[in-house]
Amino acid sequence: MSIRDIPVQTLDGAPTTLAELAADRSVLVVNVASRCGLTPQYAGLVRLQQTYADRGFTVVGVPCNQFMGQEPGTAEEIQEFCATNYGVDFPLLAKTDVNGDGRHPLYAELTRAADTEGEAGDVQWNFEKFLVSREGEVLARFRPGVTPEDPALVNAVEKSL
Repeated sequence: MSIRDIPVQTLDGAPTTLAELAADRSVLVVNVASRCGLTPQYAGLVRLQQTYADRGFTVVGVPCNQFMGQEPGTAEEIQEFCATNYGVDFPLLAKTDVNGDGRHPLYAELTRAADTEGEAGDVQWNFEKFLVSREGEVLARFRPGVTPEDPALVNAVEKSL
């Protein structure tokens, strides 16, 4: 089974997959949080979405409350925060565990991919990014400090299109 076929839920609880959310698109999967010092990265993620959506790209945000409780809200609160403060127009999934015993199967697969330093394994913090091809291959992994505007990330997105 491809990463794109792993069952997930949208923020409003509807069952789906990356393949359904992003048919024939490359996907940047990002674990997000609304009360994190990195939360302003939402603005860059929205810009990426707006810049590349017409070329076959989408961001998928995955709220996660595993890092110091920085995503404590309900689905409705998360949706309102994202829309009101950042104009998020990309899909958001249900709150998800990305590490530990309850790690979602999507993240069990994603975390097998190594970053630019050759390190695989646990997500380090909020706003870790995984670029997934249209075919379901993890093309790149970017740690939380890599912003959506970083040339390495932008170049990887462009090459995936």
